[in-house]
Amino acid sequence: MYFKMLMKIVIATRNRKKVEEFRRILDGTCVAIQTLEDFPDCPEVDEDRDTFEGNAIKKAVAVSEYTGMAAVSDDSGIEVYALDGAPGVKSARYAGDGASDRSNLDKLLAEMKGLPQADRGGRFVCVLALAFPGGRVETFEGIVEGDVSEGPVGKGGFGYDPVFRPKGFDRTFGEMNAAEKDALSHRRIALDKMSRYLKSGVV
Repeated sequence: MYFKMLMKIVIATRNRKKVEEFRRILDGTCVAIQTLEDFPDCPEVDEDRDTFEGNAIKKAVAVSEYTGMAAVSDDSGIEVYALDGAPGVKSARYAGDGASDRSNLDKLLAEMKGLPQADRGGRFVCVLALAFPGGRVETFEGIVEGDVSEGPVGKGGFGYDPVFRPKGFDRTFGEMNAAEKDALSHRRIALDKMSRYLKSGVV
């Protein structure tokens, strides 16, 4: 069935900055967003899988089952090659459970202290899982290559944005405005794939 009407999807996150990104990027598409604020009693989902895909699927399926609606979950983070892919799936809690963005960022910079710029390569990874009532799940991946600066630059974005410079740019995501970041972010790449899937009429 081709989507001539908006499809309602629950965003399976309570991270307001992620929700803002979803809203901006999906504006004008066939998707109408609801959030977990519309379902305040929806239980928390423990992100205990060892891959972005595993965590995204677990969250999306749980929220879809609870709400009876299609649900999309994002699991994302930064992987630094010199750290064997860390922080990876632990990006949001790199400095411990409940850690702030700044604590996580400071730990990453401490782990990378003294590394020459040539060895500061890494990438942002985003995996979206779209779960439908009945258990069907589709996944979409977005990757942006780049490197990590020696210190935070810029006040935009969130998480590791102030230290990540996408390949081909001399500014961090933290130095970019929302439109600039949205145009090339890992989340944008994954969401574009999801939008194309929904528009293809295969649902």
